Amino acid sequence: MAATETHLSRVTLRPKIYRDFEIISTKKLHDLAETIVQYFGFDFDHAFGFYSLLKGNVIRSPVKYELFADMGDSDARSVKRTPIVDAFPEVGDKMTFLFDYGDGWEFRTEVIGRGRKQAGAKYPRLLKTVGKAPEQYPDDLDDE
Repeated sequence: MAATETHLSRVTLRPKIYRDFEIISTKKLHDLAETIVQYFGFDFDHAFGFYSLLKGNVIRSPVKYELFADMGDSDARSVKRTPIVDAFPEVGDKMTFLFDYGDGWEFRTEVIGRGRKQAGAKYPRLLKTVGKAPEQYPDDLDDE
């Protein structure tokens, strides 16, 4: 696959909070994770993984890609070596992106289309923003 093909993704945090964006298909899952976190305004400062289960205990997914695999501490596949197109080969493919195992941010990641890179365009590129993202680190101490 040439680096001219793109994935159009919809990443949903809650039903009315999502981001649509386009990314080069041959980029790695690590790049996809960084893009998701950036477009929701979070700091990219925690471990993460992509999991085939969409609900329940996603860690037990039969197919998983984790940052831990790149550290040699997991039976999962690598996020740094796996191209997006290998994990999400078809339009309609979905996975859970679990970011920050402590706080457990679960984003549903779905391929909503495929495209071709446009000359002069910068990727990844944000196509649509719906809803305000929550704070990554809400200040709960003020409520006490």
